[in-house]
Amino acid sequence: MSKERETLKKWLEESDNIVFFGGAGVSTESNIPDFRSTDGLYHQQYDYPPETILSHSFFVRKPEEFYRFYRNKMLFPDAEPNRAHKALAKLEKEGKLRAVVTQNIDGLHQKAGSREVLELHGSVLRNHCMECGKFYGLETILNSEGIPRCECGGMIKPDVVLYEEGLDLPTIQQAVFYISNADVLIVGGTSLTVYPAAGLIDYYRGNKLILINKSVTSMDSRADLVISGPIGEILGDAVEI
Repeated sequence: MSKERETLKKWLEESDNIVFFGGAGVSTESNIPDFRSTDGLYHQQYDYPPETILSHSFFVRKPEEFYRFYRNKMLFPDAEPNRAHKALAKLEKEGKLRAVVTQNIDGLHQKAGSREVLELHGSVLRNHCMECGKFYGLETILNSEGIPRCECGGMIKPDVVLYEEGLDLPTIQQAVFYISNADVLIVGGTSLTVYPAAGLIDYYRGNKLILINKSVTSMDSRADLVISGPIGEILGDAVEI
């Protein structure tokens, strides 16, 4: 085991106030493509760029086109938690991890057993009618064609934060609370380029900032520990999953 991985293991064993902040790279080992890697979502070709399709104005203007892309490229109902998700759930169960703050919308942290999960960008598992507010699960979207409609006739919208939409304020406030009070902050599977979410790292005041990523990030120079590699393998080994 490398010196960096030994340090990670030691810090996790010693702390009971760990917070995890993660992005798309956490779920790539569950075969969910990320956004910005070479083979990620943003490098594929469509009639419109993904950023345009996943915007609020496009959803309102061309909902049928939005849903065609959304069903094909954003929904992975058969995905299972990987070692990273399971390691974090285990740390929480042991009373060591206080919260998971995630940019992901796939619900895999909860599926692995994590309970305190702050979803900055919402979840594909939740959907609601834009007219009456009635809740619908993922199955409704998967089993419908074209624009999913509520019993009242209203259009159903996924509870995911689209471009041009603001993040949920109470979720942001909770994330700031956990991060600013953390002893150990693990940041993993994120390029730290999506704001305002990436700016939450600035609230960390401790001296055990751990970055686990396959590629270099703008925060590497500020981190106390940087480990390069697959996050599932690294966290899974550290927590013995």
